[in-house]
Amino acid sequence: MAGTDTAAAGAERAMVKEAESYKSPYERWKQAEGLPTVRGYFVKNLLKMELAPWKSSGDGLAAVINLEGTGGFNDAQLVEIPEGKGLKPHKHLYEETIYILKGQGATSVWLDESRKQTFEWHTGSYFGIPMNASHQHFNVSGTEPARYVAMTSAPRVIDTFDNYKFVFDNPFVFEDRFNSEEGYFKESGRKADQRRWQTNFVADVMACQMNDGGRGIGVKSLGFGLVNGTMKSHSSFWPVGTYKKSHRHGPGIHVVILKGHGYSLMWQEGKSIERIDWEPGSVFVPPEMWFHQHFNTGRDPVLFLAIGWGSDKPKSGGKQYVYKSVKEGGDQIEYEEEDPAIHRDYEAALAAEGVTCEMGGKHPFCTAKA
Repeated sequence: MAGTDTAAAGAERAMVKEAESYKSPYERWKQAEGLPTVRGYFVKNLLKMELAPWKSSGDGLAAVINLEGTGGFNDAQLVEIPEGKGLKPHKHLYEETIYILKGQGATSVWLDESRKQTFEWHTGSYFGIPMNASHQHFNVSGTEPARYVAMTSAPRVIDTFDNYKFVFDNPFVFEDRFNSEEGYFKESGRKADQRRWQTNFVADVMACQMNDGGRGIGVKSLGFGLVNGTMKSHSSFWPVGTYKKSHRHGPGIHVVILKGHGYSLMWQEGKSIERIDWEPGSVFVPPEMWFHQHFNTGRDPVLFLAIGWGSDKPKSGGKQYVYKSVKEGGDQIEYEEEDPAIHRDYEAALAAEGVTCEMGGKHPFCTAKA
C-alpha cells in the first residue's frame, strides 16, 4: 500500500512539474521569433517602447503586447522597420489590422507574384492585410525608422491549430476576402452620414470626417470595415472638458490614443477600480465585462482608435451587449446613474490642469455653470 501511495504522489508531482513548465504553441512561437512580451493593463507610449530583433522578418524590430484585457483572443504586435529597409515577405492565417504610428513607406500584397498590389502609407494611415495573402512592408525613408502597431488574432489561431506550417505556409485562398482585385487598397468613397466606412485603406485616420453621436457630450465617431475581416474598429472623438459614459463589452478591444491627454477608469462590477493615465501613443484593453469610462483632462480634444474582435463575443447565454441603461438590463451607465465621486474627481483633475468643465447643465452632478 505504501508503495502505491508513493507512486501516486510521484505521478502527481510529475504532472504538476509538467503543467508548470508548459508553454502554449503561441508562446513558443514568440520565443522562437525572439519577440519580447509586454503584459499588464496598458502601455504608456508605443513610440517609446524598446524592441528586439524579429528573427524571421529580416531587418525588423518588434515586441508583442499581450494585455490582460485581451483574454487571449488577440494581441498587438509593435514593429519597427529601419530607415531604407524592408521586412521579408510573409503570410499567415490570422487577421492583421495595421495603424502607422510614424514614418512613411509602402506595402505590397499578393496571391500571385505576377499580380502584386503596392500602396503607399504614412503616419496616421490604417489598413488591413487580407487573411493568408502574402505581403511585404518597406520603409521608403532613408533617414528615419517607420513604426506600426498591428492588432492580430494570432493567439487563438496559433493555439487552435498548433501547427506552424498550417498557419504560416497554407495554400488556401480566401477569395471572399481578397482575390487580387485591381484598386483593392485605395480609399473607397463614402456618404457623409455613413457610420461604418467599408474601405480597405484609410490614408489618415486623424483627418477623417466623423459622425455626430456617441457615448457622451459632443462625441463623434466613425466605424471602419477592412478587407472583409471580422476585426472591428472605430475612431472616437470628444471635446475638451468632457468625458464619456461608462459601458462594457467583450475582450480584446485595443484603445490606441492618437490625440489628447486624460485617463480611463476600468472595473469589474462590485470590485476596485483600475485607473490608466494616457497620452498620444498609449494603448490599453478593457477586460471582458469590465465597465470602463474615458476622461479628457487636456486642453485639446481626444481622438482614439479602437481595434479588436471582442465586441462580437457574446455574453454568457449567447446574448449581445446592449447599450442602454444598466437599470433596464443594458450595458451602459448613464450620467445620472454613476457614482457622484466620479464627476467630483473629474472636476478636481480639470482644475489641476487649469481646464474648465464643459458639462454644466448636461450632467446632473456638475458644479460648473451652464
